[in-house]
Amino acid sequence: MSLPDDIRARLKGLWPHARPFSRRAARHLPAAPGCYVLIFSLPEPVTFASGRFRGRAVPAGWYAYAGSARGPGGTRARILRHMKKRKKRRWHIDWLTCAREEIFALCFAQGSECRLAGALMDAGHVSPLPGFGSSDCKVCESHLVFLAPLSGAAGRS
Repeated sequence: MSLPDDIRARLKGLWPHARPFSRRAARHLPAAPGCYVLIFSLPEPVTFASGRFRGRAVPAGWYAYAGSARGPGGTRARILRHMKKRKKRRWHIDWLTCAREEIFALCFAQGSECRLAGALMDAGHVSPLPGFGSSDCKVCESHLVFLAPLSGAAGRS
């Protein structure tokens, strides 16, 4: 599994010192509070079956989602949960992570999910799903963005 080159380069441009990691590496994260970005691919569209997005379809493609982990187990517990495909669907993001093909994460000990979401929005070549993951946020349009392919982008590395 690997990220497409254009997505890897875009993430490096936003956070030069952060490296995307998979589930295996997530097991070694500290059980401390922090925030994170999930990067995942949907092989086919996903339609929400419940909640405020009920009936709304999310197209196939690559996405980035900014979140925070302040509860028990910190970022390790939250990211490992997101990376599981089989789980009880508690949050809207679960509908997507249960249907994902590939998934990676970036973890940050400092900062906020809103700053991460803002950086993703400012990076360009993204389309937000308004209100997604930011229902308790009065500032962000969304914490989930579709990562539009860059024209002429290289394939997988």
